[in-house]
Amino acid sequence: AWEDRGPGRAGRQRGAMAGAESQQRRLQRAVDTMVQGLEKEQIRKMQGRMFRCSADCCDNGNSSMEEVHHCIERCHTPLAKAQAAVTGELERFQNRLQRCMMDCNDRAKDAFDSGVKEQDVKQKAESCVTKCVDDHSVLIPSMTKGLKDSLRSIAK
Repeated sequence: AWEDRGPGRAGRQRGAMAGAESQQRRLQRAVDTMVQGLEKEQIRKMQGRMFRCSADCCDNGNSSMEEVHHCIERCHTPLAKAQAAVTGELERFQNRLQRCMMDCNDRAKDAFDSGVKEQDVKQKAESCVTKCVDDHSVLIPSMTKGLKDSLRSIAK
């Protein structure tokens, strides 16, 4: 959020930020759709393999408790790697988006501080946020492809 250094500033910022929140929700829906697709197409299958593998470990009556434990850990490894890959990629994406949004906030704050008209600052802030969202939205297909490739590689 922008700093509040004077009367009325919080109201102006809330107005610009309401549009920003709407833009962020649009991007969040696109990311959620991507994650749901990955979960249905790949993660869920990996979970099924993990559970079946773990059950097989437990069905082996000749194994010691330690061997069963290690067997189950091996079964869980691909899913854990897959989840780490998805989480890491989403964190990198979020960090890039946050840096872009922070730049918008800094530009708006500088404009407020230099006396630019409130309406002009709101329009520029809104435009900046929209550009951040648009720039990051176009990254989703390549991020999806990269994650699918990574998950396929892990699943092997």
